[in-house]
Amino acid sequence: MAAKTSVFYLTERIQMTAANTDVTDTIDLGAYVDVADRQGILVHDVDFIVQGEDTNTGNLSQLGAVWTGNATAFFQLTDLNRGRLVFADDRALVASGQLLYDDTNNQASNESDIYPDNFGPTSAQGGRIVINDQLYVRGQMTRAAGANQACNVIVRIKASVISLSQKDFMAIALQSTAADN
Repeated sequence: MAAKTSVFYLTERIQMTAANTDVTDTIDLGAYVDVADRQGILVHDVDFIVQGEDTNTGNLSQLGAVWTGNATAFFQLTDLNRGRLVFADDRALVASGQLLYDDTNNQASNESDIYPDNFGPTSAQGGRIVINDQLYVRGQMTRAAGANQACNVIVRIKASVISLSQKDFMAIALQSTAADN
């Protein structure tokens, strides 16, 4: 595995207002992934940032203004579109997180994780190799946002473009195809 670029960042934002409703957006990797050159993306780290928004003004708001009660927001980054939030054992899962909001104590707790690629070359351990042409950001919350409020989740991906050997690229392609079923 050889790095073709230095580290760079990809970002995307989803906005949630309704309870128990999936919101999805995509991150296009077509400019970075090249099958002919066995080129993929190495995801080093994924951060999820949660921010409230006053939808009348577009300005940031306190998370406490978003919900009128306890709430949980779930968010995930996958390399396949499953059409729903996935369990932690799904091979398409790149990273996931959640925010727990305690309205009584006006406190929020945020947890996130990234799953290293156990199927790629040894030199990629601690990162996740993606050879699909899109990443999918999906989120859902348990309580509807208050009037004129929204919960925004921004995913920030630290990545680099890599070249893989033919064997490594084929192994990851087969693993990704198997995960598609």
